[in-house]
Amino acid sequence: MALSFKHIAPFLHKENNKASRLLSYFGLGIGVLLLLCAVQLYININVLLKNKSPKKEGYDFIAVTKDITDDNIAGDHTFSAEDLAGLKQQPFIDGMAPLIGNKFMIDANGGKMLPFSTDFFTEAIDNSFLDTLPPSFQWKPGDAVIPIIVSSDYFEIYNTLFAPSRDLPQFSESTISSVFIQLDCYGNGFKDSYKGQVVALSDRINTVLVPEDFLEWANKKYGNVSVFNPSRVYIKTKDANNPDLLQYLGQHHFHVNKDKTKFGRVKQVLQAIVSGLAGFGVLVIVLAMVLFSFYLQLMIAKSRENLQLMLMLGYAPQWLSKTVIKNWIPVYVTIVAVAVAVTAALQWSFKEMVMKGKDELSSMIDWSVFAIAALLLVISVWINYRLVKKLLYRL
Repeated sequence: MALSFKHIAPFLHKENNKASRLLSYFGLGIGVLLLLCAVQLYININVLLKNKSPKKEGYDFIAVTKDITDDNIAGDHTFSAEDLAGLKQQPFIDGMAPLIGNKFMIDANGGKMLPFSTDFFTEAIDNSFLDTLPPSFQWKPGDAVIPIIVSSDYFEIYNTLFAPSRDLPQFSESTISSVFIQLDCYGNGFKDSYKGQVVALSDRINTVLVPEDFLEWANKKYGNVSVFNPSRVYIKTKDANNPDLLQYLGQHHFHVNKDKTKFGRVKQVLQAIVSGLAGFGVLVIVLAMVLFSFYLQLMIAKSRENLQLMLMLGYAPQWLSKTVIKNWIPVYVTIVAVAVAVTAALQWSFKEMVMKGKDELSSMIDWSVFAIAALLLVISVWINYRLVKKLLYRL
């Protein structure tokens, strides 16, 4: 007849300290439930906030500047070569391009058709970062016409605010290219006039863009500069809400448009809360395991004489360890199974009652929750087996 736990159960004093045993079971169940719920919440957050920023060509394009505060207002806010190299090296940044500004004076006037005159500014960026790139957006020395790409926001401001207040004509996207403005560029003892023509509008970059070839040439001629640090750069990333990206920008005091990264900041806060919940769950599990280990130690200590007698009769310590722990495996399985079931019920309720209509969110718990539950079960059994085996060998 094969020996089992029922043959040695009368020799173990396990009826004492029921309270500590039940408390350890309860603590283990609560800890497992908190950890599994935290894992599922973390997955839900990633799913719900994954595609909350509009992408073009699969990437987000973000303008980055340096923070200007009351303490550093008089400092240098340009990007050094080290700053640019650091941005390029980050794995979550897929491309980076500085915006080159004019280092000379520009006056713009619209002539008889657009009777206005104003100081003007221009910038240039690598063509690969442009969302609209017409064939005419190019320039070489000797060309009298400078093609211009204007921000769609600037164009809207002109049509809705500037033009009505100055009694100027309004334009559509198709008619704006028929308008030429005069650009007077001067500095370093030179002054020349060019015609500027709006050839496209940009939804991505809020500025007035001219070809890089023109601005580099003009900065040398009118500004007497060829190399300088940019004040603004554009980065290309697959996820503008990447917490690693936001953390890097914050650590280096780089400023971005918070509207473009608001979901990433919300995601960071929620993930921090969920991580805290998971940490608390792990702590509860550890405390429950410690309490149960005390119960096992006390049980073996009170059964010391009986266990020593059994060892003298030929019972192997390893067999006793396995046999004693097998008695608690159904308890562990029940605790973990109940925690998984409650997590599944909470996930279904969250999807069907709170997030109804969010098809990207599943009403079923993720497979990783089952994997973690199984891992916790194995770890719990293994730890207690090692503890009982160690105590028995001491006898």
